[in-house]
Amino acid sequence: MSGEGHDLEEATRIGTRVLAVCAGDGIPDTIEAMQPTSRRIEVSDGLSLHALEWSTEGVPMILIHGFGNEAHIWDDFAPRVAEHYRVIAISLRGHGDSDWDPERRYDYTDHLVDLEAITTQLGIERMVLVGHSLGGRVAMLYAGRHPEQLAGLVIVDSAPELDIRGTTRIRMEVADHQAPVFSSITEYENLLAHNYPAATPEALKRMARNGLKQNEDGDYELKMDTAYRGVDGPRLSPEALVSREEEHTRNMWTGLEKLPCATLVVRGAASDVMSPEVADRMVEEVLPKGTLAVVPQSGHSVMTDNPDGFAEAVCNFVLA
Repeated sequence: MSGEGHDLEEATRIGTRVLAVCAGDGIPDTIEAMQPTSRRIEVSDGLSLHALEWSTEGVPMILIHGFGNEAHIWDDFAPRVAEHYRVIAISLRGHGDSDWDPERRYDYTDHLVDLEAITTQLGIERMVLVGHSLGGRVAMLYAGRHPEQLAGLVIVDSAPELDIRGTTRIRMEVADHQAPVFSSITEYENLLAHNYPAATPEALKRMARNGLKQNEDGDYELKMDTAYRGVDGPRLSPEALVSREEEHTRNMWTGLEKLPCATLVVRGAASDVMSPEVADRMVEEVLPKGTLAVVPQSGHSVMTDNPDGFAEAVCNFVLA
C-alpha cells in the first residue's frame, strides 16, 4: 500500500521481520498473549454494538465479520497488525454481543449506517477497512459512499456478485438450524465443524465459545438474532428481494470503479462463494488499484481455515 499517503507510510515502515511474524514464523509471546479491550459503541436506531479494541495508536483499521460470526473471528489476525494500526473488530447488529434490533432492521443499509456512526463516535476520519463476506459487502458500500475516508480496503471472499453455490449452501445450513438449542458448547462446536470443514480446531473452539449464550434452563442458544436467520423476521416478496439485491450490486460495482485507494481482494482457493471469474473482474477490470491474493488450503472462511496464509496475504498488503 505504499504511496497511499503519509498515514499509510507511517503505518507500513516495519520491515521484513513483521512480515515473517504475520506469516506465522516465530510469533513473539507478547503477540500471542495480546488481549483486546471490550467496549460498547452507540450507533443508529438506539442500538449499541460490541467492539474489541486491540490497540489505540496508529491509522485505524476496522475489521467487519461475516454472516453468523462476530468480532472474535479476527482473534488470530488482529494481534499481528495491532502494533502498527489502531485495530478495532466490531460485531454487527444482531450478532455476537451487539444489540438485537427490536424492529429487525438487518439490511446492508442498516449496517452501513451503523458503520458511519462508529466512525463518528470514535472520531475516525481516515482508516483501513477489512471486511469478510457480509462485512465485505458492507465495506464496499461504505467505500462507495465515503471513498475519501479510506486509506485502504481489504475485501475477504466477498463481491458484488456471489456464487450461487455458496449462497445456496449457507441458506440451507441456516434453514436446517434456524433457532438451535445445544446442551453443551461442544455440541455446537461439532455442528460448526460440519459447516466449516477446513477451519482449525482452535478457530472452531473460539467460534463456539463466543457464539453462544446460556439460557435459564442451562442450555445454550445462539447469540445471533433468530430474526436474522428467518425466524419471525421481515417478510419481503421475492420481487422486492431481487430488486433490493440488484440495487446493492449496482452500488458496489459503481463504488469499486471510483475507489481511489489501494484495494486487496482475498479469495479462498476452495471458496464456493466468490468465483475466480468475479475476483479477476474486480481486480483486472473494475478497481483502479486492485490486487488479488488467493489463499491456499481455505474455503470461504479464509481467516479460520488458514490463519497464517490469510495473515501473510493481508500483511503483505497493509504492512509492506
